[in-house]
Amino acid sequence: MKTNKDIREKIENGKIKYWQVAYKLGIDDTAFSKKLRKELSDKEKEKINKIIDNLIKEKQENE
Repeated sequence: MKTNKDIREKIENGKIKYWQVAYKLGIDDTAFSKKLRKELSDKEKEKINKIIDNLIKEKQENE
């Protein structure tokens, strides 16, 4: 089973790109992919979930 499945599903279901989340985190997209290989702390997940929510909202506003 993949780690951080909830984060991965939220990104995919929101139809946003992993690199967009990485950009908002201030890290390279490859670093973000590596970060997802190990289960994130609740604090990290909360931060990433907020970024994903904002990206989804921005996408919907621009459609």
